Amino acid sequence: MSNLLLTNIKQLVGVHGNNKLLRGKELAQLPFIENAYLLLEDGYIVAFGKMQEVTHLQIPISDTLNLQNQLVLPTWCDSHTHLVFAASRENEFIDKLKGLSYAEIAANGGGILNSAKLLNETSEDVLFNIAWQRLQEIIALGTGAVEIKSGYGLCVAGELKMLRVIQKLKKKSPIPIKASFLGAHTYQLEFKENHQAYIQIVINEMLPIIAKENLADYVDVFCETGFFSPEETKQICTAAMQYGLKPKLHVNQLNSIGGVKTGIELKSVSLDHLEVMEEEDIKLLASANSIGTLLPTAAYFLRMPFQPARKMIDSNCAIALASDYNPGSSPSGNMNTVVSMSCIQMKMLPEEAINAATINGAHAMEIANELGSIAVGKRANLIVTKKIPSLAYLPYSFGTNLIDKVFINGEIYKS
Repeated sequence: MSNLLLTNIKQLVGVHGNNKLLRGKELAQLPFIENAYLLLEDGYIVAFGKMQEVTHLQIPISDTLNLQNQLVLPTWCDSHTHLVFAASRENEFIDKLKGLSYAEIAANGGGILNSAKLLNETSEDVLFNIAWQRLQEIIALGTGAVEIKSGYGLCVAGELKMLRVIQKLKKKSPIPIKASFLGAHTYQLEFKENHQAYIQIVINEMLPIIAKENLADYVDVFCETGFFSPEETKQICTAAMQYGLKPKLHVNQLNSIGGVKTGIELKSVSLDHLEVMEEEDIKLLASANSIGTLLPTAAYFLRMPFQPARKMIDSNCAIALASDYNPGSSPSGNMNTVVSMSCIQMKMLPEEAINAATINGAHAMEIANELGSIAVGKRANLIVTKKIPSLAYLPYSFGTNLIDKVFINGEIYKS
């Protein structure tokens, strides 16, 4: 067996004693070991501790890497992306700069409908190749697990094409990928006045094939004014749950219309976006097992108020951070930016932001048993920083790439 010993690590960060989902004050607790070693074998973490204890190791060492003045932490677990899309939408970016709102662009046939048109005109092979390139880019930026949604097909053929691309990515990817079926992202124009007709297509035509081909892990719905109501969300999720798909929902991005309550009733793994949170929404989430996934780069790009992270944490909500990587409202999968923005704009402590982007992000994809923290038996998916003065320097120096190396399955990642 070949192994690798990382030595003289300035700080080994994220050494949680268990895989517990963190909420409230616990989110600020980010255990670390100073002057540490970390032993990797066959893609997994097999030992770690203080450098003075390294002589106690009874294992022959194949190779050693000295990481003096460098930090090591778990890779980011990005639990909300739309990474498979056909093309960028910078023309709509210009429209936004000229004053059009997200809702106005969507009403004019832009937004999600624009992406759907482009996707349905693009072959599965081309979609896969451009998505594979994006996947390699985010891994190089420290992402070690990712969730990817459909939702730009909005018809049977398009949604299945997206999910089959995600399935191919899963098979080839060196990092874990979770797939979410988001056929209920919006309505094509012909269904704008006949929601039930489209919902029946989702339920009766899409879901059976998705289940038969095992194309998705979760079901998602955009529960929002002008999109899918809480009642419609419940109808779709209830049908999907019959096939074993757990809900992970878009809620409270633009309005509070009962999405949080509905998501909790459905026992959703996560409730995502949450830019608009009423007092009652926060209370409900604080008392639920669902994770509130915050997407600050989407709020930034849309020039919306940022999610009330501080109030949610102080109210004992469990929160995760994710990139929402998509062409319309967050055209970046850089989780380092997400972590930094969460500190700067949402008043999260560096420890809170890192925990939310690692162990809690892993919980939001139900993979905390294999990723999200430094623990024996977990995958050796690791970020090695450049030589930096402290952990707080990561979100503080927001414009600099501070990653020196990324380890995926115990090996230095090379795209």
